[in-house]
Amino acid sequence: MKKLTFVAPCILGLEGICANDFKYNGIPSPRAVNGRVVFEGDLNILARANLISRYSERILLLLAEGEVLDFEQLFTTVNKIPWENYIGKTDTFPVQGRCLGSRLHSVSDCQKIIKKAVVDRLSSKYGIRWFEESGAVHKIRFLIMNDRVSVMLDTSGEGLHKRGYRADANDAPIKETLAAAMTELAGVRANHFVVDPMCGSGTIPIEAALKATKTAPGLNRTFSAEKWAQIPPTVWSEERERASSLVNSNCSFRAIGYDIDESALEIARSNAEKAGVGDRITFIKRDIRDFVYDADYETVICNPPYGERLLDLDEAEELYRIMGKKLVPSKGKTCAVITPDDDFEKLFGRRADKRRKLYNGTLKCQVYLFKGL
Repeated sequence: MKKLTFVAPCILGLEGICANDFKYNGIPSPRAVNGRVVFEGDLNILARANLISRYSERILLLLAEGEVLDFEQLFTTVNKIPWENYIGKTDTFPVQGRCLGSRLHSVSDCQKIIKKAVVDRLSSKYGIRWFEESGAVHKIRFLIMNDRVSVMLDTSGEGLHKRGYRADANDAPIKETLAAAMTELAGVRANHFVVDPMCGSGTIPIEAALKATKTAPGLNRTFSAEKWAQIPPTVWSEERERASSLVNSNCSFRAIGYDIDESALEIARSNAEKAGVGDRITFIKRDIRDFVYDADYETVICNPPYGERLLDLDEAEELYRIMGKKLVPSKGKTCAVITPDDDFEKLFGRRADKRRKLYNGTLKCQVYLFKGL
């Protein structure tokens, strides 16, 4: 089988981290570009990327790219794709996409043209005029940007940030992929002790534990492409066995999550158990005002509530001042905080050793890293 080309969209600012993650997991020559990582491989790589990716949002199979200045060009570009190699007679193929800075700016009109082009191609190949679309879902995604279209098939289904453990969450939870990125930026490894002093539903300590134990984040969920007739089930079983064999269950990692909300802590405990790391994380009710370091070597990672999420601006600023007094970096003790507040360092009381621009949804944020001496 010829090599396939894949696109892995990711949070802006995580392209390099995402590409390194793929490379570490045996995916050859990933290329980081704006908001995504591009790589090539076979069906095993398709399955592996879905299972192991900590930082990307989904894995898309790239089928065609080209200039489209009108609907006729869009129809022709899509109609040339050998859809019969991917979509069966009874398969479902919805169309979803975006148009940015292009002459073709109506998403609904582009959806109709693309659907028509796919149906026309499949009709000519299968000799049928009507498709019942009752089978496996092959979601077609398109992006028309600066008059160029990319046509893709979504192999993931639900976004990869949905690991399968967080059925419940408190208000304004951090996205799993973003939490995982924070653990990477904080340098979490197999022997670390991680603390989240405002843990909410436990996403940060859970993602830290999954990373430290080398547990593939997709092991406990399924993917859209698992139901595709074009992919042998053995591909998925081989890659799941591979991912399972890499889990480091003997590492010394442990974590603590603190919060003032007992209901949030109950959710966190349940989520940790579902993720398979409940034995590595302790959740305790404690106010940030009562925070003390518990060990000689400790990595604090947190996503505090802030003005645009849960607190008003004055409350958020007072919280940052309290954090600055309690989370004082010292020998063996480091801290990573994400916030959109440009005045955070001033309120916290010290300049960060490193900063990294990221997006929490549509909200522009920075991760501030404070290292111990």
